[in-house]
Amino acid sequence: MGADTGEPTRADIERVRVEVYRGYAEQGHPPVRAALEAATRLSPADVERALAILAATRHIVLDDDGRIIMAHPFASIDLHFSVKGSHTLWWGGCAWDAFAIPHLVPGENEVLVATTCPACGTPHAYVVGTSRAPAGDEVAHFLVPAAHVWDDVVHTCSNQRIFCSERCVDDWLSATGNEHGSTFDLATLWRLAAHWYEGRLDSPYVRREPSEARAYFADVGLKGAFWGLEEPEP
Repeated sequence: MGADTGEPTRADIERVRVEVYRGYAEQGHPPVRAALEAATRLSPADVERALAILAATRHIVLDDDGRIIMAHPFASIDLHFSVKGSHTLWWGGCAWDAFAIPHLVPGENEVLVATTCPACGTPHAYVVGTSRAPAGDEVAHFLVPAAHVWDDVVHTCSNQRIFCSERCVDDWLSATGNEHGSTFDLATLWRLAAHWYEGRLDSPYVRREPSEARAYFADVGLKGAFWGLEEPEP
């Protein structure tokens, strides 16, 4: 801990971040506070300060009671996607996150992702691996534009879903009164997920700059102002 400020150092905060992510990756849920304190050799107060800073800087999500509920691509609340690996069961934070987990977790080259269509309730399951996109005519629809993802991140993630078809997207939008966001195929979803979270289990982790994020979106085939790109969608 920094002697002058009484606050955890950057190195302390990074150690807590890595422990949270590795706990999710290895166990499917975040470590409890006592485990964080033991692993990092920080006091309970310093662990709480570090978690608060990580939440403020958008590395993790805490609920109103201070519980860790997300560290993208992992979640510990039901956001409509289960991800079954060879030894671990995860909640995926959204369609994007669920497809990302096999690319991030060592030794999990394929996982079984299960969800339901928000419009009609049809169940869908995909074997998602690291070598190619899963087959399927379903589409992903993301409701909240990239610039507003963190306005209410749980709401955002709850509305990054997979639908049977664009007709189901239209039916759901009509039923809910929401406006159309961004719709794309499973291959694009897979490309979006494939490298987005690289490095999050490692240290130090360096977040992409906004310009790098926009370039990534363009490279995987996304278009339009929804993704912060200049050309509007037709």
